[in-house]
Amino acid sequence: MKNGFLKVAAASLSLKVADTEYNSEEIIKNAIAAGKMGAKIIVFPELCISGYTCNDLFLQELLLKKSMDSLFDIAKKTTSIDALIFLGLPFNYKGKLYNVAAAIKDGKILGLVPKRFFPNYSEYYELRHFTKGDKKVTMVKLSEDVEVPFGSNIMFECRSMPELRVAAEICEDVWVADSPGISHALNGANVIVNTSASDETVGKDTYRRQLISSQSARLICAYIYANAGEGESTQDLVFGGQNIICENGIVLSEAERFKNKIIYADIDIERLVHERRRMNSFELRDDDYVRVDFDLKNEETKLERFVDPKPFVPGDVKERSKRCEEILNIQSMGLKKRIVHTGCKCPVVGISGGLDSTLALIVTVRAMDMAGLDRSNILSVTMPCFGTTNRTYNNAVALTKKLGATLKEVNIKDAVNIHFRDIGHDDSIHDVTYENGQARERTQILMDLANKNNGMVIGTGDMSELALGWATYNGDHMSMYGVNVSIPKTLVRHLVRYYADTCNDKELADILYDVLDTPVSPELLPPKEGEIAQKTEDLVGPYELHDFFLYYVLRFGFSPKKIYRLARIAFEEKYDASVIFKWLKTFYSRFFAQQFKRSCLPDGPKVGSVAVSPRGDLRMPSDASKNIWMKELEEIK
Repeated sequence: MKNGFLKVAAASLSLKVADTEYNSEEIIKNAIAAGKMGAKIIVFPELCISGYTCNDLFLQELLLKKSMDSLFDIAKKTTSIDALIFLGLPFNYKGKLYNVAAAIKDGKILGLVPKRFFPNYSEYYELRHFTKGDKKVTMVKLSEDVEVPFGSNIMFECRSMPELRVAAEICEDVWVADSPGISHALNGANVIVNTSASDETVGKDTYRRQLISSQSARLICAYIYANAGEGESTQDLVFGGQNIICENGIVLSEAERFKNKIIYADIDIERLVHERRRMNSFELRDDDYVRVDFDLKNEETKLERFVDPKPFVPGDVKERSKRCEEILNIQSMGLKKRIVHTGCKCPVVGISGGLDSTLALIVTVRAMDMAGLDRSNILSVTMPCFGTTNRTYNNAVALTKKLGATLKEVNIKDAVNIHFRDIGHDDSIHDVTYENGQARERTQILMDLANKNNGMVIGTGDMSELALGWATYNGDHMSMYGVNVSIPKTLVRHLVRYYADTCNDKELADILYDVLDTPVSPELLPPKEGEIAQKTEDLVGPYELHDFFLYYVLRFGFSPKKIYRLARIAFEEKYDASVIFKWLKTFYSRFFAQQFKRSCLPDGPKVGSVAVSPRGDLRMPSDASKNIWMKELEEIK
């Protein structure tokens, strides 16, 4: 439960229809197994104590009595399991039969949630036996000394983890337009469980998966779906046990069908809470719910959840290619609109032979094609100086020619040396003045060339550099439209590679592949033996780490401790804990110190769920204190 993580389980059973004693033993056995794995919420299928396919046997008094006896027996024999357990049974109340999900914990029955919507079409005839449940909660006596709430509007709230609120619905409830889950979520439930018995027909598994994942997305919740499997009657139907656990639209775990098993997932309650807090359109309401408290031991969840080391980059090649094409289109359409609106005759791009300027030139070419304008109108400017290597210079020149832009070379060494003389700077001192003087000279040239040619300067800097402040203020920090402003460095690389892979031009592709193989560098210090002397990642840290930190800081507002924990899992085979800690500390220091650069960013298109525009996603004061974040980092030591 540390950092908001909670392990949950959904189990299908090898039951026997109408054999309540056998089924109870199976439930207890599986509950114990799930408990040993650390599951804190365990969900079993609909009517699992009796079996869903009992049909007219549900009208037998003995079956109903034995089902309730079994519920008490299961509660007693699972006392030692530290988990909130949901399971299904038929419940007789005031001469009517209800299909309910019972919640048990610490040997006690906490409540009975009735099914509200019944399928009575196609192969289903549930209304032959069952009565529709009510939202309103009433207290019902199960024995002389046991009285529990009975109704749909029950919220199970955890005292030891106050943000955890659980509610239940049953099978068909999730298939209807106005499901109980909607009301549950809008009244605060962030975990919804579903005890289900949904039979298999061709293609139904795909629809079921989409239904559960989309329900979890629109309700911003975790959804635990436990489905009936082998053991139910096959007289007319077959049940596949397709258990599914989702979190805000993501399928965390799914059972292989036709093989009864328990599935597990680590859900992130903090992440769900943050999403609801961020989405002001998710409006809570206060309906008439009965709140039932329960306790869980506050233990650290052993995480088995996959933590993607590259959250900005899809792992699946097909999906990644689709995403790259979409992003290039967003960038290009944004720039096309700006070019057409301003009547720009000459987009000006400073081309260095590095990744960012390469991507900016690619986007500019696509934008000009979209606008029906000649690529030769693009002015691609290379400005060699003290740190420029033959490799990057040659790539800049070759790339410009291959893409059909117009190349202009302006060697800035003399201009920078004159500037150093004017301000009294010794050019043998390779400090920040030495570096930034070059960056600002380049920006001045680009701006003036844009003025001269009725053009506009296309910014090349990416989001990772902006997050770290790795840009010269009023140097490469400034432009008239920044096409890479919301592209993290890890994604820049894949966008350039995608273009290389799909351009159908071997010579162009070879240039791009060499750009990809070139170390990331601003090239502001003289080369050593002809090679790049200044490697950015040696100075500020690996961009893959900083992009990981950036994603979880801005997208979910996670604490330093939680991000550190996730990073150790994601990069356990690549970086030592001390390395991750070092660069996480660097990230927070630079992120807070450099907000003033982000506060005056030029326009640029947002492409993903994380961005740093001061007009959109990140409205942060430039003089905010970093102290509480740095103090928590020190606690990690």
